[in-house]
Amino acid sequence: MRRILKSSMVLVTVLVYLSSPTSGLSEAVKKSIYDPGKLKPIDSVLKVRIGELAPDFVLPSVSGEKIALHQFHGKKNVVISFVPAAWTPVCSEQWPGYNIVKDVFSETDTVLLGITVDNIPTLHAWTNQIGKVWFHVLSDFWPHGAVAKTFGVLRSDGVTERALFIVDKEGFLRFVQVTDINKKPDPSVCALELRKLKKK
Repeated sequence: MRRILKSSMVLVTVLVYLSSPTSGLSEAVKKSIYDPGKLKPIDSVLKVRIGELAPDFVLPSVSGEKIALHQFHGKKNVVISFVPAAWTPVCSEQWPGYNIVKDVFSETDTVLLGITVDNIPTLHAWTNQIGKVWFHVLSDFWPHGAVAKTFGVLRSDGVTERALFIVDKEGFLRFVQVTDINKKPDPSVCALELRKLKKK
């Protein structure tokens, strides 16, 4: 009963989150957000597939440390969330939206790595304004979009797709999702896939 109640509360929160663009942001932050307008939904070709080893990478984090994908091998599952750009409407709602399913990450022994092609100072300012996020925020700024390019999610305009990759503790890709860049993805999809992974 407790689990059903908890799942229902998450579902209601997710529905509110999906139906209200930039609703959780202060008026001051909303004024700083740049709206790029309607973009081509998907503008890249994936270079990785489910079942393959995920390409390794090392990127600088807003926290000041270097984060490598391989440092989690044998210890944690990893969710990699690529978002196109800081200070844009959908991205500014998507990452704080992971607070809704934060417990699922703990329950499934999973870490979340957020990646954009923005530089560290930009990411520092942005993540502080949208509400300090609890996961590692990484910069794929230089060489520009190198990690995104390796995964096949670097768009022709130099930003990344809105993409999600789930990597298991052995380093293999278990879930891949590239969604319409103009829309917030449903965070409960990530939660569902992580629970499936836990059952294996």
